[in-house]
Amino acid sequence: MEPKNEQRAYNLRRANRKMPRRRLDIPVEKICYKNPDVLTLFTTDTGKILPRRVTGVSAKMHRKITREIKRARAINLLK
Repeated sequence: MEPKNEQRAYNLRRANRKMPRRRLDIPVEKICYKNPDVLTLFTTDTGKILPRRVTGVSAKMHRKITREIKRARAINLLK
C-alpha cells in the first residue's frame, strides 16, 4: 500500500531512515557530571542538548548523557 501523496511518502522515508553514524568513540565511564569537557560535546553553544539523530549515540547512552548534563547544570559546572 502506497502513501496517498508525495509528502506522506517523503515523511515515511524520512521517519524510517537509518542513523547517519554511531558514536562509539566515547566510553560510558567518561560520561560523568564531573567531566564538563565531555558533556559540552553534546550541547550547543547556547546550552541546549543535541538530539540523538545529530550525535549518533544509542538511546541508553543518550539518557545517561542527558541526566549527567542536568546534574552538571545543577551544580553550575555547565551553562
